[in-house]
Amino acid sequence: MVLVTHPSAPAREPIRFSTDERLPGGKKGELPRILIVEDDYVVALELENALSEAGFEVVGTANSAAESVRLAISERPLLAVMDIRLAGRRDGIEAALEMFDACGVRCIFATAHHDPGTRARAAKAAPLGWLPKPYQLDGLISMINAAVTELKKTRS
Repeated sequence: MVLVTHPSAPAREPIRFSTDERLPGGKKGELPRILIVEDDYVVALELENALSEAGFEVVGTANSAAESVRLAISERPLLAVMDIRLAGRRDGIEAALEMFDACGVRCIFATAHHDPGTRARAAKAAPLGWLPKPYQLDGLISMINAAVTELKKTRS
């Protein structure tokens, strides 16, 4: 379950790209592009609304590994917010690994599944962070901003 922050909370200024270097999911002046991978429709909708309000461009939502990989390849987001348990036979770790191998998209795992064995399985996808459920949306937004900054540094 995602906990929604209070509506009167101050809006956060989104990070905008300031170089001409092409990054997956963004060019100079563009907002960071985020893919949401979550099988719970209500949680996905809350995430989409919160990220859009925070100034990110949500390129799509997927509820299965296959759909998330297809969207990652076609939309080239900067990063994905990934749940572990997804619709279908494949999980979020398999999706994250395939997205990372196919197009270099990295994930922030936002999931109830964050034990050491699960984290070890996901290590090859070079996750940008883990956020255990339930979480506050402002915590996720802060983590995404930090990840965008990290990705920008590694590509400079």
